Amino acid sequence: MNAATLDHRSSFRSVRPGQVIAWTLLFLGGIVMITPILFMLSTSLKDASQVYDLRLVPESPTLDNYITVLSDGRFLRWFLNSLFVAVAVTLSNVFFDSLVGYTLAKFRFRGRYFIFIAILSTLMIPTEMLVIPWYLMASSFGWIDTYWGIMFPGMMTAFGTFLMKQFFETVPDEFLEAARVDGLNEFSIWWRVAMPLVTPALSALAIFTFLGNWTAFFWPLIVTNSRELYTLPVGLSSFAVEQAIQWEMIMTGASLATIPTLFVFLLLQRYIVRGVMLAGLKG
Repeated sequence: MNAATLDHRSSFRSVRPGQVIAWTLLFLGGIVMITPILFMLSTSLKDASQVYDLRLVPESPTLDNYITVLSDGRFLRWFLNSLFVAVAVTLSNVFFDSLVGYTLAKFRFRGRYFIFIAILSTLMIPTEMLVIPWYLMASSFGWIDTYWGIMFPGMMTAFGTFLMKQFFETVPDEFLEAARVDGLNEFSIWWRVAMPLVTPALSALAIFTFLGNWTAFFWPLIVTNSRELYTLPVGLSSFAVEQAIQWEMIMTGASLATIPTLFVFLLLQRYIVRGVMLAGLKG
């Protein structure tokens, strides 16, 4: 018996029953989470006669649904609307939330804690209670049925401010003092010194904000009237019931709608992992 075999057996014996149970539960949880996605993709490859066939592998897969949806100019317009709104709100959150979080974390001024508590208290207010004030504000400023009307409620968030403040507190003050000695102003210190040190938090905030605005349905449905300004979730819901509920078309549109979210996650996932590791080290 060689040394490799002995090492393999010893490593196998070192696996505890609790680890096996945890791995099994993790595997089963992964199957439960991915099954709806597989069913969505499968349904998008079926025609109307196969929609209620629950097999994951279609009997006669077809790409006709994708051709039909992509050839509809409205879908492309809704897709671009959602992309523009999600990207614009994400950039706004990354800029303003990080700027406010940095100010609350690194500056000492009277009322700092009161301002922070006031910002956090907005997290306790349900979104449904804010819809009427948002709508009245949008109406008074002429923002109904405009891109700005869709975006303004999420341009800055309490969650993003809290997240960035917590991470900025881990930045050593010595780095900032050295930058001040070198003659940098406060904005340059925030942008060139502090921001690169909290990249994992910025990536996490960007992903959460992008996904939240990409899938937003309730507020865009209320504030928009013209089909040209519909975001993708609102457009798909209206597209689905024009003639009859066409589940194969809905699933096709939903499958296409997942592409940007997957791209953003794959692009930034390593920063998310780093953020989780840093949070664990901080604790």
